[in-house]
Amino acid sequence: MTVNCKGNLIDLTTPKVMGILNVTPDSFYDGGKFSSDVVVLKQVEKMLMDGANFIDVGGQTTKPTADMITAEEELKRVIPVVDSILKNFPDALLSIDTFYAKVAEETILNGAALINDVSAGNLDGDMLPMVAKLQVPYIMMHMRGTPQTMQKLTQYDDLVKEVLFYFSEKITQARSLGIYDIIVDPGFGFAKTLDQNYELLSRLDLFQMLELPVLVGVSRKSMIYKVLETASEHALNGTTVLNTLALTKGANILRVHDVKEAVECVRLISQLG
Repeated sequence: MTVNCKGNLIDLTTPKVMGILNVTPDSFYDGGKFSSDVVVLKQVEKMLMDGANFIDVGGQTTKPTADMITAEEELKRVIPVVDSILKNFPDALLSIDTFYAKVAEETILNGAALINDVSAGNLDGDMLPMVAKLQVPYIMMHMRGTPQTMQKLTQYDDLVKEVLFYFSEKITQARSLGIYDIIVDPGFGFAKTLDQNYELLSRLDLFQMLELPVLVGVSRKSMIYKVLETASEHALNGTTVLNTLALTKGANILRVHDVKEAVECVRLISQLG
């Protein structure tokens, strides 16, 4: 199970870790932390030293209360960061967290390696054709509506069955365009209630029927801190617990704020054989 990143085959049979770098003023956990070049580079260096295989750069928050920004504004935030990271860490594999085709195109042309789209092409009809043109790995996530409306769209007859059907349709569409390096993300917290998030996690092994790598992103989310009656800044231990469970159920990539702890999860679980 591999993906081709800039000519290098990345083997995902051994789980990998994707570090989150939000260059936004309003992300739910780390908004505004990485607003200067020096701070960004220090954080990227730390994540790479801690064992991150990918760095996921996001210029637009997708939390429910956020206003959507334009592709142009997103590019202003992201392009300088991509350029700076690759100037200082030329071997870094950058994933770009965007649902805009224009942002995907510009960042890949500037040296990024993957596209991570929370909407699986639903928020920009040009996204899938663009990814096909760029021939880069594509992470498609399950979400209903938009980040602004998703919390009102949580009615399912059979959650896991409907999410799997969503992916089967999206995968068929992507492959018809010539996209073959596909990673699926069940979308924890996106158009799902707290209980639905845990149902999804408990049945995560069923996603292996898609025969594609699975990315899990639960890091410091409300599904953890609401159960523990705490806040995102105190949700690292809970994140580690759920990341460990996800690995036992077949997760291939952990998308996290805290790379060192996630890498330790992978190393320990790998000892089970």
